[in-house]
Amino acid sequence: MSKLVLMRHGESVANYNHTFTGWSDVSLTEEGKNEAHEAGRKLKKTNIKFDDAHTSYLKRAITSENIVLDELNQLWIPQHKTWRLNERHYGALRGRNKKVVRAEVGDEQFMRWRRSFQSVPPKLKTVPDLRRYHDAGVEEPRAESLKMAYERLVPYWVDEIAPKLMDGKNQLVVAHGSSLRALIKYIENIDDMGIDGVEVGNAQPIIYTLDENLRILDKQIMN
Repeated sequence: MSKLVLMRHGESVANYNHTFTGWSDVSLTEEGKNEAHEAGRKLKKTNIKFDDAHTSYLKRAITSENIVLDELNQLWIPQHKTWRLNERHYGALRGRNKKVVRAEVGDEQFMRWRRSFQSVPPKLKTVPDLRRYHDAGVEEPRAESLKMAYERLVPYWVDEIAPKLMDGKNQLVVAHGSSLRALIKYIENIDDMGIDGVEVGNAQPIIYTLDENLRILDKQIMN
């Protein structure tokens, strides 16, 4: 058996301001840091010893992962960063207040952009050429549906996380609301419509116990 823990970062500045974020690199609020510390303290009580930790290229997730590992006295374990765990890209919505967008487009369109598997938000006209993605050979997308985020995330699961779990090694993944929804869809085999109702709260670790074939034996949400 192995343990897989998924955790969304603590509250970010964008969460606090109710703005779309995506690949924008925003910091945690002080409350978000406190949430990550509390999540680490809760996980410490489980006595899970992690072999690896995985996170995105975005500092709200990186900082949250470091705080959790520090609380666990496990900062020494290998930490793997990948753009594939980045939040879903919200395109031209990023930086915009969610309430304002909702008032402009109506509830139906707003929820389609926010929750559906297939819907792609309005695209950015241009994207920045950042070193973090240039060095990885990746061009920042102009917008993504959850399906597109799912398709770039699953290969990382298959190649980098699943083999370690099958080898009995416990894995920690600290990422984002939508990227974790995509991963949960894959792990739990949730259909395209069912994923609309899945929520992932800030700094609430989800603990899976898996057998050697990655079948789920148990799932706990620490909220």
